[in-house]
Amino acid sequence: MLELSGWPKGMRVIVREERPHPGAQLRFTDADGLRLTAFVTNTGRRQLADLELRHRRRARAENRLRASKATGLTNLPLHGYAHNQIWVAIAAHAVELTAWTQKLAPTGHDARRWEPKRLRLRLFSITGRIARHARQVHLRLASHAPWADLILAAHQRLRDLPRLA
Repeated sequence: MLELSGWPKGMRVIVREERPHPGAQLRFTDADGLRLTAFVTNTGRRQLADLELRHRRRARAENRLRASKATGLTNLPLHGYAHNQIWVAIAAHAVELTAWTQKLAPTGHDARRWEPKRLRLRLFSITGRIARHARQVHLRLASHAPWADLILAAHQRLRDLPRLA
């Protein structure tokens, strides 16, 4: 039982039992394969499902902030404001590239949950070139790259998207 007497008035703890996602590492405290998650709120007069959805969205936003910091926004390395403004724009583009790479990764693969460091090591460091032949554009990747199939599958998913007029 939690003791909430020292907490501000109206605080409540919401505990939820959920099944971990496939491939998740189980913790010592996970009983019968189910995981307990909890959060504290002082928001009143809202449905439990709305509060839980808001909490999960916040966790996604914090994951994006962590990815942004890992992609170059931890500190601003330059002296001038304009230079740092350019740095932030480049880092924002890198974060978007990372997010789209994860979105386009095949559904059955683990690459959707890779952190930016692992994406840089495995995918963004593969050498390749764009070649044009017979009015077609071809992506040629290094033949020895172990993760090239992932990039090719994502590229194929991009090509299969319907074209906007």
